[in-house]
Amino acid sequence: MMRDRVRALLADVAAGRRTVEDALAQLDAAPVEDLTFAKIDHHRALRQGYPEVVFGEGKTPAQVVQICARIAAHGDGFLVTRADEANRNALRAAHPAAELDGVARTVLLRREGAAAPAETGTLVVTAGTGDLPVAQECVVALRAFRHAARRVADVGVAGIHRVLAQQDALRAARVIVVVAGMDGALPSVVGGMVRVPVIAVPTSVGYGASFNGLAALLTMLNSCAAGVVVCNIDNGFGAAVAAARILEMDE
Repeated sequence: MMRDRVRALLADVAAGRRTVEDALAQLDAAPVEDLTFAKIDHHRALRQGYPEVVFGEGKTPAQVVQICARIAAHGDGFLVTRADEANRNALRAAHPAAELDGVARTVLLRREGAAAPAETGTLVVTAGTGDLPVAQECVVALRAFRHAARRVADVGVAGIHRVLAQQDALRAARVIVVVAGMDGALPSVVGGMVRVPVIAVPTSVGYGASFNGLAALLTMLNSCAAGVVVCNIDNGFGAAVAAARILEMDE
């Protein structure tokens, strides 16, 4: 259960609008539900602010549908990442209101009555068009965490004028996620232009010597721009979590 719902529930008890027993009935579910093939952490949202996110890769459509049904039953919606076409189609059939994104390979079911994501100054930048799946995963995950992100695509260092033309957008952002494959140089350039946190995400895009993103990862770890932090290869979701936590530090 999300923290805001628990807070509202406790406020209702304090005001006499709900009984203690009624509140207990909503809170006494076991923190972990065992489906034999998966164990769902229903109290993760209470501890961390966001419900458990389902990693779709390697799971059958039946498994993903069952996991998501149990998460959705608690009223917090769900997010599935790395959902292939079969998983996306199965979830669409089970949850017609879910938002499917074929580029990001995600399925998002919003919590009923949830407010629209707020504009919180997050910018997601890609070096190339080939980096869009990882960048879009980050955008969708941020949306699930109630943050609307702006995306700027294909501004890699091979045409440095393209990223220089985005200086106003870069300087207006509160957090910037930079997604790049090949040589992975873009985060260092962006990091040298701004004073806000820069989260770098290497992608597995590139020819053989890129070693499936390892070259970009090492470049980003060795960035000469101060303050650039690095996520794992292709981990747009992890970058979204980090960005959301930065944005919410003062809340």
